[in-house]
Amino acid sequence: MKVISIESRIVNVPYTRTEVSSIVNRSGVTSLVIKLTTDTGLVGWGEACSGADVFSISSAVDAMFPFVRNRSPWDSADIRRDVFLRGLWALRVSTGNYAWAALDMALWDLCGKSANLPVYKLLGGAVQQEVDYFYYLTHGSIEDIEMQCAAGMAAGYETYYLKTGINLQDELEMVSAIRKAIGPNNRIRLDSNGAWSLQDAPSYLKKFEPFGIDFIEQPVREHPTSLMVDLRTKVSIPLAANEGLWSEADATRLIMERVADVYTFSPYWVGSLEKFQKVAYVAEVMGSKVCRHTHGELGIAATAFHHASLTIPNLVLGNQQTAAHMEGDILVDAIPIASSPKWGLPDGVGLGIEIDESALKEAAKRFESEGQYLPYGKI
Repeated sequence: MKVISIESRIVNVPYTRTEVSSIVNRSGVTSLVIKLTTDTGLVGWGEACSGADVFSISSAVDAMFPFVRNRSPWDSADIRRDVFLRGLWALRVSTGNYAWAALDMALWDLCGKSANLPVYKLLGGAVQQEVDYFYYLTHGSIEDIEMQCAAGMAAGYETYYLKTGINLQDELEMVSAIRKAIGPNNRIRLDSNGAWSLQDAPSYLKKFEPFGIDFIEQPVREHPTSLMVDLRTKVSIPLAANEGLWSEADATRLIMERVADVYTFSPYWVGSLEKFQKVAYVAEVMGSKVCRHTHGELGIAATAFHHASLTIPNLVLGNQQTAAHMEGDILVDAIPIASSPKWGLPDGVGLGIEIDESALKEAAKRFESEGQYLPYGKI
């Protein structure tokens, strides 16, 4: 079995609410969807995160495909080595990882279909029978926050996530409303995307302590790493690292330097499902937890990441997702986390997904008419 062709489309699927943080203002997900076909007729699907510029990711996939053509999907590790060394993508690691991640999940999909096994089995088997996901809250009035929490509670969510670092007083009021709405036992998580200084962060976090924060993601910037290390000694709220885990090497280094209690990253940043798994094992050795990060993704990537997450023993409850806040998807069957916090063992072989061709075509038309959903909105 050898890969003989690739097809790709850039697609848009809107959010139901605009995603807003100290660095992001985005109204939906733009992804590059790829389809690999083998000489035996098998098809594998992948999805690349658009990052800052979806066209650069599309060009990177095109540049990588000559290394994939006429190779067996079972040789994905060797192909990846050729791509990054001989193809020189080691010199552009972040773009390379975003692009390769799509090819990687499509190759795993092909292997699973060829072996008649789900991808998580090929990755060593599930150590989690299900993965728990969070409810993503967006900034709004107190009444709006209460309505969002009520929707999350009705769907059974136990972890609620809010961006901070925009307006401290507004965020304190929102967090107070969240705690009242979800009760004392459910989890609240915050993410400041590095917006606070080391001088301000301890006093800011002290103000959030009464609300029982499970952890805060990236309260200060990622470099120098001593900022996070110092902050851990000054506050009682656990810290999660996100920014700075830009590659396998970066993530491994930060874990070894103990900059946080939890490490929030995804296969997009480290480049493959297997690399995600391996870096997560480094965190386990160091006594730390892993939270699966979302960049905003559609059902292909969410499913692929879920297969890998099932194999990670030190995974937190309340992993990240955007499926519950999308206006649709490009799959025939909605993934479980579009309406529930729990996702068990996927059915089927490979990734176990079926593409809705009409939805894919419509999402591609939306991109053609709207352009990329830029992370910073319209300027």
